[in-house]
Amino acid sequence: MNVPLLKIDQLGYETDGKVILKGIDFSVEKGEFVTITGPSGSGKSTLLKIIASMVSQTSGDILYQNKRIEEYEPTVYRKEVSYSFQTATLFGETVKDNLAFPYEIRNQTFDEQKAVSALNEVGLGEEYLTKQVTTLSGGEKQRIALIRNLLFLPEILLLDEVTSALDSANQEIIRKLIRTINEERGVTVLWVTHNQTEIDLSNRVIHLVDGEMEEAK
Repeated sequence: MNVPLLKIDQLGYETDGKVILKGIDFSVEKGEFVTITGPSGSGKSTLLKIIASMVSQTSGDILYQNKRIEEYEPTVYRKEVSYSFQTATLFGETVKDNLAFPYEIRNQTFDEQKAVSALNEVGLGEEYLTKQVTTLSGGEKQRIALIRNLLFLPEILLLDEVTSALDSANQEIIRKLIRTINEERGVTVLWVTHNQTEIDLSNRVIHLVDGEMEEAK
């Protein structure tokens, strides 16, 4: 029997007496590209954060590789199930500080050549390594935060409207990068977006309305 990479089992989330998610139930196979869509306030970002183990559900279970996510050590789990925020958060002083971080937490030497190659993939040059993060535009921060998550490829990449701060040209760069790591590197993608072009990239669409799955196709 084939075990799905990720299984969401009757997931629910309530806060302050308000139901945010109710009865969410679906599975994701390795290598799938799934879009989660729906109107604002429907619980999409909350669902992604629960899958990322950043927020705890109030009912139901999430199984990753047939094991409840609460049974994993959080740092280990987040290396395999990586979340990219809608609003990029950078730290330290320079871009290099951010791109070196994935190596530091793995006790590995920073691979500058790989970092430069990753910058080039999202339309940024080697000179960005020494740029102060405070001087970057929102779109530049978003691209750097994304490649920080991809220097070590996760099993599952969770993307929360990561192209929303980008112009059309840079949106296309990111779409191409995500499609490549999905199709050529086998990374499973769950993507929250309102963008129809991005919805059309996926294998499957999960539609949330008022915290419930309205349809999946």
